[in-house]
Amino acid sequence: MQHITMDIQGEILDFELARCLGDCLARRENEETTLICWCDELRNIHSPQSLHCEIKGEPGWEVYGRNHGGRLRISFNRETIVLIYS
Repeated sequence: MQHITMDIQGEILDFELARCLGDCLARRENEETTLICWCDELRNIHSPQSLHCEIKGEPGWEVYGRNHGGRLRISFNRETIVLIYS
């Protein structure tokens, strides 16, 4: 899985902004990309939400992404928001 880390300064980072930037980056390599999982520490939520376990220190939503075709992981502002795309 490819990893991209971004730090946003001068603009308030929220999920909508992160998703817009993430979608743009993900589509550069694959027009058919899909956001398959994400975590928003600002709102203390993640998706899929039904996964409450950790596997070897990794949160369940991230394991889900890796095991369901995740090819691109984009983290914003020191893991405040993380998006995984197929």
